[in-house]
This record gives sequence, C-alpha cells and structure tokens, in this order.
Amino acid sequence: MGKTVLITDDTAFMRMTLKNILEKNGYEVIGEAEDGKQAIDMYDEHKPALVTMDITMPNVDGLTAIKEIIKKDPNAKIVVVSAMGQKSLVIDALNAGAKDFVVKPFQPDRIEEALQKVGS
Repeated sequence: MGKTVLITDDTAFMRMTLKNILEKNGYEVIGEAEDGKQAIDMYDEHKPALVTMDITMPNVDGLTAIKEIIKKDPNAKIVVVSAMGQKSLVIDALNAGAKDFVVKPFQPDRIEEALQKVGS
C-alpha cells in the first residue's frame, strides 16, 4: 500500500466512505478516530502521512485537535472534511494548520484533488 492516513469523523458511514476513496487512491488507512481526542492519541501513536479531520465532533472538536496535532508536529498534513461550510470555520481551520478544506457532501474527486494539493 501507499502512504498512511488517519480518518477522523464521528459518523461511521463517513469514515467508511473516506476509507474507500483513500484506499482506491493508494493510501493505507492506519486508523479511524471518532473524535478529536482519539485523533490526537492515534496521531501520536502512528504518525500518519495525512489526517482527515471533521470539525463538529463530541468530546474534542476538530479545530482543537488540529491545533494540538500541529503543536506537536508542525509538518502534519491535515485535510478538514466537514459539513460546516461557514467561511469563519474554514479560515479558523486553515489558520490552525489545516492544508485544505473539503465541504460535505463531497464528490470523490474533490477528496482526490485535496490529496494531490496536500502532496502527501
């Protein structure tokens, strides 16, 4: 398989959808986190090449998780995949260190485009 990725989303269906797209594009899904806390812990453990991150999740939200991951690894490659398309959240996520933002619902080619843009 190719590069490693950690999928973070509180919805099982969305994790499965992303996993299918990522694996089709040569990525190895090394973990699936249901909230930001799990994402931070799994990032520390696996050091994936890429992280997909939802914004609205229970316990620890995506923005907080992005900030924590970037604090530990400034070179982390995080792509936000979230239904929260408000301009301020997009700006906050990018300012926190995310490399791209994909708004749900999305087409598979939009995920592929984000992966290429991030260049991981």
